[in-house]
Amino acid sequence: MFKALTIAGSDTSGGAGLQADLKTFQEYSVYGMTAVTVMVAQNPKNNWSHDIYPIGLDAIEAQIDTVLGGIGVNAMKTGMLPSEQVIRLVARKLREYGCSNIVIDPVMVCKGTDEVVNPVAADAIKSELLPLATVTTPNIYEAAQLSGIKPIDSIEKVKEAAKIIHALGAKNVLIKGGTKLGTENAVDVFYDGSEFLLLETPVIKTTYTHGAGCTTAAAITANLAKGLSPKDAVLNAKEFITAAIQDGFQLNEYVGAVRHSASREKAD
Repeated sequence: MFKALTIAGSDTSGGAGLQADLKTFQEYSVYGMTAVTVMVAQNPKNNWSHDIYPIGLDAIEAQIDTVLGGIGVNAMKTGMLPSEQVIRLVARKLREYGCSNIVIDPVMVCKGTDEVVNPVAADAIKSELLPLATVTTPNIYEAAQLSGIKPIDSIEKVKEAAKIIHALGAKNVLIKGGTKLGTENAVDVFYDGSEFLLLETPVIKTTYTHGAGCTTAAAITANLAKGLSPKDAVLNAKEFITAAIQDGFQLNEYVGAVRHSASREKAD
């Protein structure tokens, strides 16, 4: 039995956060476990605004100890870590337990909003978490925060940012460019410290992408848990999320989510 841990926020609507991670782990036949860092509730009385309810440090540490101290994992990932204190706690616990196959998804905003969840996160992530990362998976906004390159609006700037992030300690960097680079295709860039790999897919015209970033990072985590190399883990995750976005669906009048079961259903 392959096992994975997600240390992440709870998305009450179910599309992103640890809910997306668990759905993804299940699709890969990986046993998923959680340490909840924050609860995010969307307000239907205020245009689906994101209300954030943090979890205490003691409770987060107890959850991590349960999984890493009492069970063990083959891989793990981080998601929303809502404060510098939480980031430093998580980094300390990962070092304490000697974790490997670590995916750092440096979540800094909630999808659908421009509000920075953690304005001081970048420095703590750079100093505490990136040196532990087997793979880190920033989107364009997060890559800009981590690298200092602003704006990132071309493939060359993505590559430059990836080099900087790799130099901060991450062994492999996947920058999720998507459709934000003005390219004909949707483009993500993978960098392993020696070569770049452009992951291109046709643009999928949809707004039903809630949970796409979390799902991508979770798919990479599941693949690492099952023994794939970082490069192969990323390539497979790209196929998984592309199918999930293609079959995305409307959740309500405000948002649509990716379909985590899409790859399995296509295979059937």
